[in-house]
Amino acid sequence: MTPHDVLHTYFGYDTFREHQREVIDGILAGHDAFVLMPTGSGKSLCYQIPSVLRDGVGVVISPLIALMQDQVEGLRQNGVRADYLNSSLTADEADSVERRIMAGETDILYVAPERLLSNGFKHFLTRFPVALFAIDEAHCVSQWGHDFRPEYLRIVEVTARFPDVPRLALTATADAVTRDDIRGKLRLEGAREFVSSFDRPNIFYRVELKEKPTRQLRSFITTEHPGETGIVYCRTRKRVEEVARRLDEAGIPAVPYHAGMPSEERRAKQRRFAREEAVVFVATIAFGLGIDRPDVRFVVHYDMPLNLEAYYQETGRAGRDAEPADALLLYSLSDAVAARQLIERSDGPAAYRSVQIRKLEALSGYCETVECRRQVLLRYFGEDMAAPCGNCGTCVGTIASWDGTEAAQKALSCVYRTGQCFGARYLTDVLRGTATERIARFGHDRIKTFGVGADLADGTWRSVFRQLLAGGYLSVDVSQRAGFRLTDKSWDILTGDTTIRFRKDMTPARGTGKEKTPRRAVDDSASALFDELRRVRREIAQERGVPAYVIFHDKTLLDMAFRCPRTVEDLLTIAGVGESKARRFGERFLAVIRAY
Repeated sequence: MTPHDVLHTYFGYDTFREHQREVIDGILAGHDAFVLMPTGSGKSLCYQIPSVLRDGVGVVISPLIALMQDQVEGLRQNGVRADYLNSSLTADEADSVERRIMAGETDILYVAPERLLSNGFKHFLTRFPVALFAIDEAHCVSQWGHDFRPEYLRIVEVTARFPDVPRLALTATADAVTRDDIRGKLRLEGAREFVSSFDRPNIFYRVELKEKPTRQLRSFITTEHPGETGIVYCRTRKRVEEVARRLDEAGIPAVPYHAGMPSEERRAKQRRFAREEAVVFVATIAFGLGIDRPDVRFVVHYDMPLNLEAYYQETGRAGRDAEPADALLLYSLSDAVAARQLIERSDGPAAYRSVQIRKLEALSGYCETVECRRQVLLRYFGEDMAAPCGNCGTCVGTIASWDGTEAAQKALSCVYRTGQCFGARYLTDVLRGTATERIARFGHDRIKTFGVGADLADGTWRSVFRQLLAGGYLSVDVSQRAGFRLTDKSWDILTGDTTIRFRKDMTPARGTGKEKTPRRAVDDSASALFDELRRVRREIAQERGVPAYVIFHDKTLLDMAFRCPRTVEDLLTIAGVGESKARRFGERFLAVIRAY
């Protein structure tokens, strides 16, 4: 069989996406590869197809234990012989997997890095031919990445024992610094690098000021995504529980999920998210959560992530089926201050903290930009987009700006004259001339900046401080008080050598009425047939104990509803229908189509 034969027979597609065929051909020839492709672009095919074609077993190293069962089940439904070994299996189940491998009945094996590094598994690897090593989520090896896992540093202890076995490292997101670190840590300096476009044109990116976040979130879901599946990211476990509870109280089915839950409870919640057709998953930002589900229609960051890599990967879990999806980030000054303090207080070396601060500033700049958000995001990853995208919050809205040089000078002077140890609320009171007891106690009602900013509202001053922080003109004290401090850049504004413009804050939308990329139009008859096809898919998924998307994606069912295939041969022309699925349950879908 050729790579194209495998693509069509097992996965139901006729054409490869960008770089897929080049990567596959290189692995088949025994070469190493470093693959950087966005979420939903088909990275997994880059190792799945060579694993089917090469002699031996393709060993896939993945940190996402909770997803391995669904990944393997999805491959099996496609007719691919796949297994996994991790701590969720009993000893008897693990023995059965090993027997299948030794009998030559497995083409792809998923393992967690902890299992890979165990002495028993290292010995086991010598008993069968290894087709390739695929290191998924490779950014986990880098201390500069957003999801560092110490055990990833030891993967080379195993792969180095098999110098003739091709290796490929795969990740959806990594800036230049992280890429270099990955290649060095995994000893892939000589590997060919494949970098696909980071653009996800189906995702509508927007940022709103966080004012009444629960109300904003509830309005966003009920107005724009009623009855649809989405993910909400929060910073703390407590916030996760609170947000999920409030959504449930509002009649929006929500599932809380964080690392503080018992492992069995987490697995149960993950299964619920994978199998229910309309549910909102509320999870902590810091918890590494892999999502295979293709029909996630929105991702909301209730709290700021720490950098653009994390933001990009997390928003990339929306719209993996290439249908329109939303990414909403709620952003506030207090979030920016808290994120900076978290970095400054970390135990990492100074170089690490410096890199993370720069990454946070890039994220803050993205939040405050008056440019096309997609252009800013792609530029961060080294990709230029010639023209604004027309499908983000700034492109479809109207962003106004104003000359903030004088206001910035007043704000920075106030920070300096009050001793560089107060936050935005106190400094705003000083600037507006609010005679509080605390200000009088410190004597700040007698400094030159007291009352010089009475012409601007409280909210405007909060915006000024937020944008100065985002631009690197202010830093944050690492003490509990979180006071602002001047930076080297501050003096260019204070001396008049630099001017600055601020964006005018917009009122958070209540159902924006924005014009986004529309979903595929569906007439009444096709819509009714689509619903029937989804019903059949749900029945089959329940019978087999797998998520519905493992049977067929919504996009595949939509194609069926529009094209109305009558025979199995017709069905095989639908994208996403491979021979295995067509043979096993194609007739059940065809019967519904014929009835219409």
